[in-house]
Formats: sequence, C-alpha cells, structure tokens
Amino acid sequence: MKDRLELELRDGTPVIVRSLLEEDRAMVAEAYRRLSPEARYQRFWTRTGEMLGDAMLDRLVKQDPVQHMTWAVLDPARKFPGVGGASWWRNAAKPDEAEISAMVLDADQGRGIGTLLLAVMWLSAFRAGLEHLVGYTLAENRCAANWMRDCGAQGSWDGYKLVFRWDLDNLDTLPQSPAATDLASWLAELSPRIL
Repeated sequence: MKDRLELELRDGTPVIVRSLLEEDRAMVAEAYRRLSPEARYQRFWTRTGEMLGDAMLDRLVKQDPVQHMTWAVLDPARKFPGVGGASWWRNAAKPDEAEISAMVLDADQGRGIGTLLLAVMWLSAFRAGLEHLVGYTLAENRCAANWMRDCGAQGSWDGYKLVFRWDLDNLDTLPQSPAATDLASWLAELSPRIL
C-alpha cells in the first residue's frame, strides 16, 4: 500500500497525492484560511471565520487507516502547494460505511481535483473494509449535489440536507457522464497502487 502518489491532473499538472501527516497542521490551517467565506460555509455549514480550530485540525491530521483517513493534493511547483483535500470517517453505528468530505481551493475547482480525491477516498475506504461512502451537502449547494450525482452517487433528502451514497462494490451504477468517466479512469489507474 502506498500513501504517497505522484500523478498528473488531466490538464497535465504534476501533483503529489498523499495522506496527511501531523506536521501538515500549518498547511491545513492555511488552506482553510485561503478558502472564500462561501466555500467555508458550504463545507462546514456555519460561518466559521478564517481560523480552523485545533480540535478540527487534530481530527484531520491524526490518521487511522481503519477508522479515518485524510488525503491532500499538492502542487509542488507552487509556493503554497495545497490545492485540495478529502477525508473519510467510519460510521460507528454503521461500520460498513464512512462519511466523506472534500475541500478544493476556489481557484482550483473545476480541474478534476475533487474527482481524483473521490477515487482515493473510494479505494482507501474499500481497503479498510468499507462498503459505502456517504456525502452530505446543503440543498442550496447545487454544484456539489450535481457533482456527486454525476459521479454516480444515489441522492435523497432527509428533511435537512441532501444525502448521497456510493456502493463501493458496484461500478456498474456509474452514469455516462464526464465526471463518472473520469472517476472510473482514476479508480482503474490507482487501484493497483492503493489497494
């Protein structure tokens, strides 16, 4: 199993995709600060300001390959390399599923970074014995909802938020969309390197 991958985004940009380390706290805090207020709100569902608290930083950087993983996409050519990150956390009440969350810097959205991160989450969660990924978004976040649907998640409304589920054993449910095609391609490419 390799938790550091050297890849190229679909636009040819060389990136490093790796699990977070304890020494990444400052980078994670800075990435959060660089998000627009709207992006922070859509990710955390509250107006949190520019500072990410110590409890959340601890939660993100402390890895447990069975219960929780956080991965980052880094562009080594930049002064500030962080462009996005994603995590999954095993659900204690339903141990076969994990909640996922992702964040891509505003200027880097639309480059396929989220889809790459979803593939990494998918494979590392599958490696940990999980069967389902679950993503949540506010109904007003149409961009995230459309992306999750385009990546093959089955969506529902729970009265407060949109709930999207992926079955990690069933790639046959992926739709014929550019995002799903890109996801399937990343899954095929990364599977031998992550599983």
